[in-house]
Amino acid sequence: MAKEKTLFFCKECGFETSKWQGQCPGCHAWNVLVEAPAAPKGSPFGGRKKPDAGLAQNKPTKINKVEMREESRKPTGMPEFDRVLGGGIVPGSLVLVGGDPGIGKSTLLLQMCRLLAQAGEKVLYVSGEESASQIKMRAERIGTFTDELFLFPETGMSAIMQAVDEVKPAVVIIDSIQTMYDENTDAAPGSVTQVREITGILLHLAKMQGPAIFIVGHVTKEGNVAGPRMLEHMVDTVLYFEGDKTAMYRMLRGVKNRFGPTNEIGVFEMRNQGLVEVPDPSAYMMQGRPENEAGSVVVCTMEGTRPFLIEVQALVCQTTFPVPRRTAVGTDYNRVNLLMAVLEKRLGIRMADCDAYVNVAGGMRVMEPALDIALVAALLSSYHGRSMDSHTILFGEVGLVGEVRAVSQAERRVAESVKTGYTTCILPQTNKISIEKAGNVDISGVRLIGVKHIRELLEYI
Repeated sequence: MAKEKTLFFCKECGFETSKWQGQCPGCHAWNVLVEAPAAPKGSPFGGRKKPDAGLAQNKPTKINKVEMREESRKPTGMPEFDRVLGGGIVPGSLVLVGGDPGIGKSTLLLQMCRLLAQAGEKVLYVSGEESASQIKMRAERIGTFTDELFLFPETGMSAIMQAVDEVKPAVVIIDSIQTMYDENTDAAPGSVTQVREITGILLHLAKMQGPAIFIVGHVTKEGNVAGPRMLEHMVDTVLYFEGDKTAMYRMLRGVKNRFGPTNEIGVFEMRNQGLVEVPDPSAYMMQGRPENEAGSVVVCTMEGTRPFLIEVQALVCQTTFPVPRRTAVGTDYNRVNLLMAVLEKRLGIRMADCDAYVNVAGGMRVMEPALDIALVAALLSSYHGRSMDSHTILFGEVGLVGEVRAVSQAERRVAESVKTGYTTCILPQTNKISIEKAGNVDISGVRLIGVKHIRELLEYI
């Protein structure tokens, strides 16, 4: 018998090689090559015969001859979900939803299915992890369902394709892709080969027959979707469901979207009856914030096109260790060390013999440069033991020489500050001048303070 041929695939970029190597020749990442059987020759769809009609019948067309058509989106009934998708579900799209185990991915999609079914849309929910009775038990907690939702516990792609042909749904849920297998591909479910082939089949199905397909993907310990990296390149939209399982809120973040803006987020609160939308996240995040306490400031950050008010806390104290401790929760640890070095060099504040602990309250993770000035203000406030006015908000980027640099979407940040009742806004001088010149933001209820250097913060602490 002929020896079965095996290849090694890169989980990051999909590079193929006949022998294992420590470093991928394609993306130069280390320890990412995994062994898997070679895909069947011929069709890229797991050995299936290619359909006669479809994209293969298209011919090259001059761009000026292409007719534009507006894609009609289907609202999910959840405004926070629609915001992340860019306004609703695009027919024929392939959406990947990732997140930690138990974070609520299946619950979120089941709630979406319930609302779509109530609106008269046929939905096919394919589960490879739960039986129909187990899904029904979760559904009883969420609410009542109509007969437009079809449950199909199955893992074989042939049976799933046949069910799609029979039901003709508008939306298909695959939960999860790591449990599905293609009978024509000689590999274990969840392997690189199976995930790649099944994604190609689902992509072809979505483009040919028009249903919107949502794929649930497991994540690795690093937080990335398990399987080959090319999985994220093949789909139209990539959503990550984030949040601490011990916290009440969850965030749905769009990191890729061919039909709308990226980095949009939707905020949900986990309750006994499922996930509940949070329409005003700023007020939600500010609940329980202490007033007139040293080391506590409020910053306005942007997530996509949405402004957020977040509390930043810092604790600076004399150390008893030979090497001072530094801890950063919710932001970049190296960025905190950099800003502390700027304080020592530019303001002459000795922090080399102090422990420093920084926390973004509420469990959020913020990596935006506009957080810099809030981190500096919180560190200065805790170091000197003096609080900042509780009705003051900050945003701005800090450079290595201590200068405060402009940030994007300053007008929306100021408008959010006015709406939530803050009376003073400390921002980069460049942004202050541009806002006053534009005149498109009502600043009558807030005092704008432009700063050029971090030393100017000392008189407001």
